Amino acid sequence: MSDVLRAPAELKYAEELDWLESIDDSPKPFAWRLSPKMVRLFVLGAERADGLDREISQKWFGDRSIVERAIVTLASDRGLLLIGDPGTGKSWLAELLAAAISRNSTLVVQGTAGTTEDHIKYSWNVSMVIAKGQSRESMIPSPIMTAMEAGSIGRFEELTRSTSDVQDALISILSEKYISVPELDSDGIVFAKPGFSVIATANSRDRGVNDLSSALKRRFNFVRIPVVTNKKSEAEIVRFRTEELLRRHQIELDVPPTLLDVLLRSFGDLRAAATSAGSDDEKLESALSTAEQIGVLEDAVLHSNFFGERALTARTLASSLVGSLARREPEDLAILNKYLHGVVEPRSKDEGGDWPEFLDGGRDAIATLS
Repeated sequence: MSDVLRAPAELKYAEELDWLESIDDSPKPFAWRLSPKMVRLFVLGAERADGLDREISQKWFGDRSIVERAIVTLASDRGLLLIGDPGTGKSWLAELLAAAISRNSTLVVQGTAGTTEDHIKYSWNVSMVIAKGQSRESMIPSPIMTAMEAGSIGRFEELTRSTSDVQDALISILSEKYISVPELDSDGIVFAKPGFSVIATANSRDRGVNDLSSALKRRFNFVRIPVVTNKKSEAEIVRFRTEELLRRHQIELDVPPTLLDVLLRSFGDLRAAATSAGSDDEKLESALSTAEQIGVLEDAVLHSNFFGERALTARTLASSLVGSLARREPEDLAILNKYLHGVVEPRSKDEGGDWPEFLDGGRDAIATLS
């Protein structure tokens, strides 16, 4: 899949999935391609105690109980709602689960203010309707309907971004497990096959935008994805994603552990400052998530590869951090400038290492943007 910009998980890890399927002799719910134990193993990676003949890489970094509860939910007849702050890996976990269970993670509805009921149920090919009338052939099934007919996992991203009437269209699908098509005289009901379920995601910061109704909440099991606070786990996530980036772009560039530590500590400092801030004006607009941390490092790596000396430096890292996090002017620049003078400057004197160069790079980036 080298000619695809971003391959879905079932293609990216096809070899692993094929091998796991070939050795899987445990009971499987419905039409699942892998048993629950193998789904967990695919997501969290193999350990020595699993006794496998080959390595299975860890793809999602988080608490094992979160993954297990998500899998158990999907093995029932309830929908799964992954909820948490931006950048906590909700969508990635949903994709991995759908890939392992159905070998198809692409049946996705993206929730926005413009999402309509047609996106959840079906629409029509207008030219075919004019030529032949309304029929199953001229109907365009939504990704959710396609998942129902295949007995697969359908995904609904950013559920709370959709309006209430669109959300309510899911209630009958999750409850009755069918979609009625009144335009058709015959064959007017599409029934879900065993194995169908829905994985939805929602950002906890969107609370109050379009709150879920009590009826819809009852159709979902809520699994909360916490913000990664363990520095070791966060370092593993950032390192994993960076290695993927380097492979995808075929870049041979070393990311020194010392610079990774500078990035992790900087985000930790900025999160602590945001927590103690008295008002929103004193906080960066950025959520300072792990995903944004990966974005800063990705920007620095690509800049170093294309415009630098093909080696990541503290100066480039600082410039990427300021450029990525300074979204409001002058508020965010003032917050970052305060951080550089109040935290990084004393640290560069006390610890040395990469911090003096990081300080200079940050100051230059702020001066350029001011």
